[in-house]
Order: sequence, then C-alpha cells, then structure tokens
Amino acid sequence: MSRPHTFTPPPCAHARQLRTPRGDFAVLDASPSGAVRGTALLLPGYMGSKEDFVALLEPLAAAGYRTVAVDGRGQYETPAGTDRPEEYAQGELALDVLAQATALGSDGAGTVHLLGHSLGGLIARAAVLLDAAPFRSLTLMSSGPAAVVEDQRRKTKVLGDALATMSMARVWQAMRALDPPEDTVSGGEALRRRWLLNRPAQLIATGRQLATEPDRVAELAALDLPVHVLSGESDDTWPVPVLDEMAVRLGAHRTRITGAGHSPNTDRPAPTAAALAAFWDGR
Repeated sequence: MSRPHTFTPPPCAHARQLRTPRGDFAVLDASPSGAVRGTALLLPGYMGSKEDFVALLEPLAAAGYRTVAVDGRGQYETPAGTDRPEEYAQGELALDVLAQATALGSDGAGTVHLLGHSLGGLIARAAVLLDAAPFRSLTLMSSGPAAVVEDQRRKTKVLGDALATMSMARVWQAMRALDPPEDTVSGGEALRRRWLLNRPAQLIATGRQLATEPDRVAELAALDLPVHVLSGESDDTWPVPVLDEMAVRLGAHRTRITGAGHSPNTDRPAPTAAALAAFWDGR
C-alpha cells in the first residue's frame, strides 16, 4: 500500500467524476497551464487510490501533460454495484480502463499514455492486450511479469481470509497492530478512511490476481506499443532483477529511481515525474 504524504491535490488538479458507459469513476484531473503535450491515465495499486499520485500531478502538469489519476471499481471513492467477486475479475477491470481511456482520448486513437502501479500495472497490461488502440504508451511502475513473490502471496491470502470473516474496521486495526512502530502514526485518518471505503470483494479478488497472475510478457512484446518499465532500486513485491529481465524481454525503456522502493511515486516523486515526462516526450 502506497502511503501518500497528503491526500490534498495541488492547485492544478481538481477532483471530479469521469463518466463512462461502464460507470462513473472518481479521478484527480490535473491540467497544464499552457500547451498540452499529451494525456496520461494513472492506475493505482493494491489497497491504493488516486491519491497515491498526488505528488506527481503538479510536475507532470508543469511538463505539459494532462494527468488523470483514477480510483478503480470498488476502490476508495469509486463505488461498485455489488460485492460479487466476478465484478472485479481482471477482464472487467481492463474493460473499465478502456472505457476511461476512450472518455479521455478526445483527440482520437492512440492519444493516452497509460501507467499502472503494481496491481495497476497488471490491469493496465490486460487492457492493452484487449485493445492497444487507445494508447500511446504503457508504463509499468513496480509491476512485474507474473505473480508476486511467495511472501506477498502469503500476505494476500491471509488478508483475503480475514476480509471474508471480519469487518473492514477490524482488519484495519489488525494491520496497524502489525506495522513497525514508526509507521503507526503515519497516514492517520486519511489512510483509515480510504481503507474503510474499499469494497472487501474488490480486495479479495484483486489479491487473488496478484497471487495467480500468469506471465504474459510475450503477448505484450508482440504489440507495437512503446513500454517503459520503471521501479525503485529495491522492491519487496517483484525483485528488481526480475523487473530488469522483463524490460529486456519487452525491449522496453528501463528506469530505476535511486532511493525509492516499491512506490517511487511517493518515495521519490520528483525524479519519478521527470523520468515519466522524458519517456512520454519521446513518444
């Protein structure tokens, strides 16, 4: 779970609903003050939200990119109709992304730079494999070729089992009790509120996706779509050497952000934004 330093968007961004045929999605929409070089759609990771990208919005807007960070179906401020697990199948979430890209791509096909962080990268990959036409590029941020490492698979199973029998409030208390002492005071009420608004079925279903995702790198490499693999210099979800190898298999642009871990978007937002803008500038 990314822990953004603030949930308050910068002055260049505003919170709104992105209306699509597949429902309305809560977004933070940041616009440049001058000429627009392109549009970017940012998908958060597991237990995350659009606020995970707050620190990227201003520098990306300053670089000329309209940047739209979204809460996916059942995440934080985007509600879902029911708690049926099938609503959160990866194919359904990928179709949501295609609808979001269509709603944003007013200039026609191939206009949206798509970025997915962690779980969001797996969903982004599924979306472009369904239909790459709406996209100008794909950035996989701290998101690997297949399922997460064994330790993370165990954690998602424990969490899924807890969510099936306990309230969101009780699970939150249990998770915070396991946090290192230095983390128990970070984030505060905003993180708790975000957690409580997530749909349990969404967390259970997407946790299973993280634990069972197949390797689809060859399928992605076959597409005529520029890919950027970006990560921190360490990662406890997909080892950095695994991400390096994936980038080679994809023929992708590769960036490591010094001093960052699994969430370079919150750990080192300035160099992360600079790396993203530089990649998009060349596309």
